This record gives sequence, structure tokens and C-alpha cells, in this order.
Amino acid sequence: MRKKVTLKQLARELNLSISTVSKSLKNDHEISQKTINRVHELANFYNYKPNALAVSLKSSKTKTIGVILPEILNHFFAKALYGIEQEASKRGYKILTCITNESYNKEIEYVEMLNYSSVDGFIVALSQETQVVDKFDHFKALERDKVPIVMFDRVSNDISCDKVIVDDKVASKNAIQYLVDTGCKKIATITTISNEVSVASLRLEGAREVADMYPDVILTELHIESSDTLENEIENFLKNNTIDAVLGLDETAAAVTINMSHKLGYKIPTDISVIGFTDGLLSKHSFPKLTTVSQHAEDLGGTAAEILINQLENKSENYKVSTKIVKTSLIIRDSTRKELHSHQVLVD
Repeated sequence: MRKKVTLKQLARELNLSISTVSKSLKNDHEISQKTINRVHELANFYNYKPNALAVSLKSSKTKTIGVILPEILNHFFAKALYGIEQEASKRGYKILTCITNESYNKEIEYVEMLNYSSVDGFIVALSQETQVVDKFDHFKALERDKVPIVMFDRVSNDISCDKVIVDDKVASKNAIQYLVDTGCKKIATITTISNEVSVASLRLEGAREVADMYPDVILTELHIESSDTLENEIENFLKNNTIDAVLGLDETAAAVTINMSHKLGYKIPTDISVIGFTDGLLSKHSFPKLTTVSQHAEDLGGTAAEILINQLENKSENYKVSTKIVKTSLIIRDSTRKELHSHQVLVD
């Protein structure tokens, strides 16, 4: 007696995606007749029968949301996930969460898996690799099938869906402006995020715009590609450059800057002021405590869930997607000097 085969096993043996196999079994017009014949032939050979529960779920709402995140060790995404779960639970929905670990291929796999598992819609933050390769066919397939998607933080303008973002450019401008207002003139941006990722490029753009406004302000940029070399690269950078302030475009870069400054005998903030992004555990427990841009990750996640659920429960043929901007806050702590100038820094 042959072992019961699954849709995933059929897909693997045929070297096709799960969604292609599923559509072929339904004789979908989007699939070529040649592929449909191949799929039916193998399905008949294994006496494949669709999972009855899955079929019934696919025909109705499951009150389940698929959440795809690029990583979970990052405090920002952990807090965003908490916000998503809280809002979903309040509205009677469950979540299924997949972590891509910044992989494009894993993202494709999880989109197909969750879609076949009959989630009602998706909340997604794109992986770094997806933004680098700039390919979004897996989301365009959901778009064609009218599966609701809400992207947050890391988004793509190539996908027509609701988006929830913070204004990273404005946040970075406010941070650099604060450093200038406290008398800093030799400022560096340090990041471990790829410049291909939307948030990093926007933060850099904001920093450059403010620096360009002041002839006596010099902006230096350090991009670190590997976490293995993070401490050494920041230490060498601080040794070889005369700077009086650092804007870490991510929390790790800012926290390591403080540690390496201590190691080299620099006083924070007397010698070097430091600002980071994401008000996470590193910010609150560094010494001195880190001045940081709070992106209100929990609110960001909760807003994404609220928008998706509202769309699911109020379906309309004339639905128009939109972009919601969650405002950031610059939280002043002990890693930066106090303002010298009379005007106040913008906190957006």
C-alpha cells in the first residue's frame, strides 16, 4: 500500500511550486495544459486526495492571518509581532508566523505554504534579500488572486497593497539636526543594514540632506556588511577618523559604537554623542543610556493588523489601498549632549 502523499511532496517531485500544483489539480486556465497533465498523471499514480479540511477551509474564512518577518532576534520586529498578535487576538483572529532570516527563497516558500494553509490575508516585512534582488512575483500572485496584503516597515512600491511605515527619512533628519544643534560638526552614520534595504537608504538620505545644509558639518558614512567584523570595523573607524557624533542607523551599530568608544578612552557624550534607531533593550541598558529614535514598533504592528482585519471584514470591489505613516519620536537620554541652541529639535 502506497504511503499517503501530500501536495507539498507532489510539488517537490514535479519541481513546481505548491500553488502551481494546486491550480493544476483544479484545471486553472492560468496553467498550461502540459503542466496540468503532468500534475494529474502523478496525482493519479499516488492516488492523491486533497485534504478535506484544507479544502473546506479554503472555501471560507479561517480567521487566521499569515505573518512573514525577516528576523525575530531584532527587538523591533519582536515588538511589531507583539502588536500584531494583540490586535489580532482582540478581533478574534489567530496568527501563523514565519521567519525568513532575510532569505528571498524562504520568503517565496512561506508565502506559498501559508496561502495553501488558507490564511485570510498576509502581514509582511520584506526580507533584505528580496529587496536586493528586487523580485516580487510571489506577492504579485497573491495580488492577482485578490489575497489581502499589508506590508510594514520594509515595503515595495511594486506591490499594490496597504502599507504601514514610519517616515525614516524625517526621523533621520531630526536626529542629525539634534546633533548639529548640540554643537556636533563631524558626524558619522554607521549601519549594518544593506543600503539596498528601503529603511537604510531613506535614513541615509535624510542624514545627507541635513548635513548639506551646513557648510561646516562633515558627514562620514560607514557600512558594515558582516556582523563578524562589526566591533573591529567600528573600533578602527573611530581610531582613524576624527568625529564628535555618530548616528547608528540600527540599534546594534549605535550600541557597539558606545562600547568601542569606552575601549578607546572616549567619553560619551563629552567626546562623542551617539544616537541609535529602535528603542530596544540595548538602548535602555547601554551605559550611558542611548538616545534613540523610537519607531513605536508595537503600534506599527497593531496598525498593520487593524488595517488588514478591517479589509477582511469589509470587503469591497472599490477598495483603494493606502499608506499609513506612524510618527517616530526622538527620545533624549544620556548618550548625547544637551542642546546649545534656543530652537527645539523636531520630533516627528
